[in-house]
Amino acid sequence: MKKVLLGIGGGLGVLVLGFVVAVSMQPDTSHVERSILVAAAPADTFPLANSLDSWLKWSPWQDIDPAQKVTFSESHEGKGAWYEWEGNKDVGHGRMTIRESVAPSKVVEDLHFIEPFEATAQVTLSFVAEGEGTRVTWAYDGENDFMAKAAGMFMNMDAMLGADFEKGLGRLKPLAESAATARVAAEQAAAAAAIAVVDPAAPVDPATGTAAPAPANIPGMAPLAPANP
Repeated sequence: MKKVLLGIGGGLGVLVLGFVVAVSMQPDTSHVERSILVAAAPADTFPLANSLDSWLKWSPWQDIDPAQKVTFSESHEGKGAWYEWEGNKDVGHGRMTIRESVAPSKVVEDLHFIEPFEATAQVTLSFVAEGEGTRVTWAYDGENDFMAKAAGMFMNMDAMLGADFEKGLGRLKPLAESAATARVAAEQAAAAAAIAVVDPAAPVDPATGTAAPAPANIPGMAPLAPANP
C-alpha cells in the first residue's frame, strides 16, 4: 500500500510540475482589439468615451447587473475622472480611471479589478477619420500573472472579451451617428440664421439650410428676354 501511495503521489507531483511548466510558458501579456466604422466625425464619437455618463449608455457590462453600485469622481469626464463599480459575481468590483484624454482622437483608461481577482490593465479607445466616417478601435492590454496565465489555458481571452467589445461598439455606433445628425442640423440652422441676419431677403435652401444659388448675371449686359414660343 505504501508503494501504491508513493506511486500515486509521485504521479500527481509530475502532473503538478507539468501544469506549472505549461502555465509558465503562457504569454506574459494579453492584447484584445476590435473596431467598427461609424458614420460620424471623430468629434462626434470622442465624447462617448471621454464622458463616464455617456460610457455607461453603451457599456456592454452595465446591464449584466443593473443593480450594481456605481460611484463617480467629482468630475465625470476627461483626464482624472473615474468610476467604481461593485455588483454581483458576474461583474465583480473594480475601478476605471481616465489617464489620458486627447480630443478628438484618443481616450486611455486604467482598469483596476479588485474582485473576484486582483488585476490591472490599460484600455485605449481611438478615433481615426476614415472616408466620410470614423474608425473606432477599442483595445485592451493587460499583464498576465500566474493566475491569469492559468485561466488562459482554459478560456479564450480574445474570443470572450472580443465579444463584449463588439457588443459595446455596436451600441456606440447609433449614439455617435445620432450625435453627428444633430450636429449637422445645428450647423445648418446656424448658417441659415447667419444668412438671415446679413441679408434677410436672401433665399435659403430648406434642404441644406444654406443660401440658395443666385441667378448668374453678366456685368454690363441686360438679362436676355425669354424666347418666343
